[in-house]
Amino acid sequence: MWKIADVEIESRLFLGTAQYRNPELLRRAIVESGTQVVTVSLRRQSKALHGAENFWGLIQQSGVRVLPNTAGCRSVKEAVSTAQMARQVFDTNWIKLEVVGNEHTLQPDPFGLVEAARILCEDGFYVFPYTNDDPVVAERLLAAGCRILMPWGAPIGSGRGLQNEYALKVLRDQFPHTPLLVDAGIGAPSHAARAMELGYDGVLLNTAVARSEDPPKMAKAFAQAVEAGRLAYEAGLIQVKQKAEASTPVLGTPFWQHELPRGTL
Repeated sequence: MWKIADVEIESRLFLGTAQYRNPELLRRAIVESGTQVVTVSLRRQSKALHGAENFWGLIQQSGVRVLPNTAGCRSVKEAVSTAQMARQVFDTNWIKLEVVGNEHTLQPDPFGLVEAARILCEDGFYVFPYTNDDPVVAERLLAAGCRILMPWGAPIGSGRGLQNEYALKVLRDQFPHTPLLVDAGIGAPSHAARAMELGYDGVLLNTAVARSEDPPKMAKAFAQAVEAGRLAYEAGLIQVKQKAEASTPVLGTPFWQHELPRGTL
């Protein structure tokens, strides 16, 4: 068990709900992943919108917590308004805050993100900010009232994995008591495992599962990778070395003496 946003949960895998080819694949992926938190977009999947009842029913039947997001928002005003509507629609003060700053990379706008986070935290939200891997921005978000950080591994949907492990390590070292989740860019279970090996508390992903050939099976693979990575971190990885070191010691190892042919001495 681990605690996040004042709630104790078991799974460290958060799953997105977009891009699935049909609702049944989404349902099975949620089951196989073992996730207890899924993200939903108010604009695309609001239960208040016509035609979304089946989706909302599926989420409710799955028994998972909903983490609404402000996906697609380009300004502070837009993000704050979307978050406030999401709170009414989904009856939760959790919000994944996104404020897009670059159309090519969909990188967060750090200035707008911090301002929106401050407004929402003061309004009683528990803000999950999708941010970059800059420790200065991280400090500003925490000062604004955030109690969790979600730095990207790579651009959203790119599947490129952890593009700057050094920066992610710096964040982990600088904020040892802050829950950290890698959000965006995860493309393979090995990427998720590596994030967990670095000491991150969890990962949030969507495209890598939803767009795979077999989403339920891929969801299960990610669940196992996250668990393996966390266990490895807790067990303590060995130090990386530049030279070889024999795993079997030579000192004290017996050796056989062979009888030499007569006349050789």
